[in-house]
Amino acid sequence: MRLATDVRADFPILTRTVRNGKPLVYLDSAATAQRPQQVLDAVAEFERAHNGAVQRGAHLIAEEATGLFEGARAAVARLVNAGTPEELVWTGNATQSINLVAGGIANASAGIGGAESNRFRVGPGDTIVITETEHHANLVPWQQVCARTGATLKWIEVDDLGRMRPESVASVIDASTKVVAFTAASNVTGIVTDVAAIVAKAREVGALTVLDACQAVPHLPVDVQALGVDFAAFSGHKMLGPTGIGALWGRKSLLDVLPPVVFGGGSVKTVTMEATTWLDAPHRFESGSQPVAQAVGLGAAADYLMAFGMDNVARHEARLAQIMREGVSELPGVRLLGPVGDATKADVLGLAAVVVDGVHAHDVGQILDDAGIAVRVGHHCNQPLHRRFGVVSSTRASAHLYTTEDEARAFVDVLATVRTFFGVNS
Repeated sequence: MRLATDVRADFPILTRTVRNGKPLVYLDSAATAQRPQQVLDAVAEFERAHNGAVQRGAHLIAEEATGLFEGARAAVARLVNAGTPEELVWTGNATQSINLVAGGIANASAGIGGAESNRFRVGPGDTIVITETEHHANLVPWQQVCARTGATLKWIEVDDLGRMRPESVASVIDASTKVVAFTAASNVTGIVTDVAAIVAKAREVGALTVLDACQAVPHLPVDVQALGVDFAAFSGHKMLGPTGIGALWGRKSLLDVLPPVVFGGGSVKTVTMEATTWLDAPHRFESGSQPVAQAVGLGAAADYLMAFGMDNVARHEARLAQIMREGVSELPGVRLLGPVGDATKADVLGLAAVVVDGVHAHDVGQILDDAGIAVRVGHHCNQPLHRRFGVVSSTRASAHLYTTEDEARAFVDVLATVRTFFGVNS
């Protein structure tokens, strides 16, 4: 394992200065991670020497482009231990990945896909279960499926720290449940979900499981086969890769019969004037021109993470979580959303979302930005969980493998000055 201080040399942006010449302290990795030179080089080399249409040409450049495109798929598949690369579908981001599954279920429920897609059908009397801690990307699509099909949306409640209530899991998932969609790790509290417990309950009732792994894949060892879920979605830009690329992992037996939601060239087997049949996964979901350079970059990011070691990433970030979360929990007038971290186990991500009494989150963010510390402010696309905590917004610092312990402490130190600056110490 390389130390964070050594890894930083791979990330050119971390050498720059920001406000008033201050060195950049980048603590917004839960929103978008920075990219190492290896990823930047992979994208540039593809654009410079191998740019071509994938799976559509017989000339050398097209062959090279296709090889790099599919090689990247194989690399990302290895990172999450997919059964085969064909179980990994390229999408634009995790939001599109989840919508691909949700839209496919809605289409199957409308009769699209024929008898082989019947297992995806939902309707009146059926329930789709989510949790109170979901990002909007794993909430809104399921609202729309219910609106289109007549199914009912239900959710697992969380306690005052943001942990899913076991009694709610037991009562909400029942014989009516057809789909359970849930996050692997919260982007607000940092809590890592007990995936096994939810999967076990879903299996009892024969429900499909859809995992939002967006915050897990960049920071924790993820083995999609061992987790036992049916689908898992994640985004490239949170795992050191480019924007505009994401992935959906799914069991091949399910992907091959899930109706597509985007239609056109590249996904079809036969087309007549009357009807169309689809290719097997993953290509049935990859209509149109593909984000090839982005996929190549994501493949390079996957290789980078595997070289560092995901166990090492998790251990490093658990220590950062402890520094930030313990530090802010001791500050008067500062509320930490979620539990305090424990460096002996990676059950909380390396992030800390806080609410400062008497100071708006945007003002907190401005003070930090003036000190050169980049954080996220707002509701982090998670209004229901903030509402559960009785707040509108928070200020979130989030780390990655390149974040140092000194940077985590700097966040706490500057945060300690906020209430004094605004004169709200009383």
